[in-house]
Amino acid sequence: MDIVQNLKAFLAVAQTGSFSAAARQAGLATSVLTKRVDQLEAQTRTKLFLRTTRRLTLTEDGSRWLGQVRTVVADVDELLLEAARPTQDAAGAMRVKVPTTLAVRYLGDMLGRFQRRHPKVTLDIVLTDRALNPAEEGFDLAVSVFPESFSGVVDVPLCALNRTLCASADYLARHGTPQHPRELAKHQILNFYPTGATWRFESATGPVAVDVRPRMSANDGQVLLAAARAGNGIALLPNYLALPALRTGSVAAVLEDFSPPELWVRLLVPERRVLVPRVRALMDFLTESFRSPPWEQIEPNE
Repeated sequence: MDIVQNLKAFLAVAQTGSFSAAARQAGLATSVLTKRVDQLEAQTRTKLFLRTTRRLTLTEDGSRWLGQVRTVVADVDELLLEAARPTQDAAGAMRVKVPTTLAVRYLGDMLGRFQRRHPKVTLDIVLTDRALNPAEEGFDLAVSVFPESFSGVVDVPLCALNRTLCASADYLARHGTPQHPRELAKHQILNFYPTGATWRFESATGPVAVDVRPRMSANDGQVLLAAARAGNGIALLPNYLALPALRTGSVAAVLEDFSPPELWVRLLVPERRVLVPRVRALMDFLTESFRSPPWEQIEPNE
């Protein structure tokens, strides 16, 4: 029994959602791929897929196992690639997690430049706005703005990320300009829900925490910026969104004497992937690219 081929069969079926589609992708007969998954289920004594005549879905065990299988298959492929490659050139596939808005605004261009520099590297880029453990979910590298750290994962700081409280001039004319964070309780709030509905500030007189009641919650900052521009409320935005909007005057800064706590843009890299040449190359490239925060140097089209 070839366990690696069986793991690859499971991964292909999970990614395509179909035995026949996975078989076409692999250039195999559907019966061969089905047999490999059956062998894997027999060996692990675990049901990995729920199969009906209309659909194929991962079981709870299959979903939990998926990230680990990605990692194991990537490690085996990397071992074979390293054995066949005479140099330590950056080459091969990488799975990378990036925050949605930061990717659209800046990281997309950065990753494009990285691939031009390293044409033998292929990238599988996943945009998502949640904290995740790249070692458990099968990523070679994750870009994160959340504070969570994980065992077995190297944490590489890229740059500080400040945030600014913003609202349109129209909103402030209609509802007044708050002079203290406590007054936010009376305002219409546009909230980035992954970071919660408690807004914290630092001031000359000490820290302040305010529980806000959002008029709108979203997991994408561009949605909140659009709502703020439309005059729908006050948003707490990362500076990669806030600064360009402040420069054009589409929003104004609010409560400038009260600073939200600083966040950091960081790389999270599984320890066993740090010395892989292509992963190391991307780590070095992003570290250099963020040495001077790009949103402080350029003004993306609004």
